[in-house]
Amino acid sequence: MNQKRPFILISNDDGYHANGIKTLVSFLKDRADLLVCAPEAGRSGFACAFSAAIPLRLKRRHNMGDVEVWSCNGTPVDCVKLAVDQLCSERQPDLILGGINHGDNASVNSHYSGTMGVAREGCMKYIPSVAFSTSDYDEEADLRYLRDDACRIVDKVLAEGLPKGVCLNVNFPAKPPFKGVKVCRMAFGSWVNEVVKARHPHGYDYYWLAGECRNDEPEAADSDHWALQHGYIAITPTRIDVTDYGFIDTVKGWDL
Repeated sequence: MNQKRPFILISNDDGYHANGIKTLVSFLKDRADLLVCAPEAGRSGFACAFSAAIPLRLKRRHNMGDVEVWSCNGTPVDCVKLAVDQLCSERQPDLILGGINHGDNASVNSHYSGTMGVAREGCMKYIPSVAFSTSDYDEEADLRYLRDDACRIVDKVLAEGLPKGVCLNVNFPAKPPFKGVKVCRMAFGSWVNEVVKARHPHGYDYYWLAGECRNDEPEAADSDHWALQHGYIAITPTRIDVTDYGFIDTVKGWDL
């Protein structure tokens, strides 16, 4: 590795073979030393889950050009933990990236997202971390139009750093041209029509979890969902500390 170039660890929740992660590597391979460690298959919805009940394995895969690629049989968080401990012992990452995810992780999707799990795990290791997602759900979509914006964000984070306990959730609209960038808060939303019930031929009920994310404040122009729906790149600074400091004194005043 070139010690003068930044060192970036990249993971995702779509698998090491996914179009989005290959695209992100193509953006950054000429400006940084890269290492890929990602799940061996899709792990969407695993959030910050890690594997405590099964043994984990790392498997070396074919490089992406000169970029070393590993897969793990666990979750996105497992990938980050193993990569930092086992693959980065001689040099810790300057930045950890998740994505590019196929499907946005705005609003409450952030809490379920394995892509955000990557960023949160990096953040908890005090490494600047960013999650990239696109609202284009086509897993084979040509995402090259994201290059300039993604690289600009990466360069800025490498230059400026991020506060302790803060990572970035970056969501792109489905298609260009983009109107610009909005730094915004997470929208309040709800998952609705989540459960699909069916009857098995053997005589029992079974269920699929599906549904759709509903924006519960569609007119809130300071939110990430509004930004995406109006053609803006949404950047949401996300804190690891979820304490509601404004409510602490109220709870202290309860008669408990």
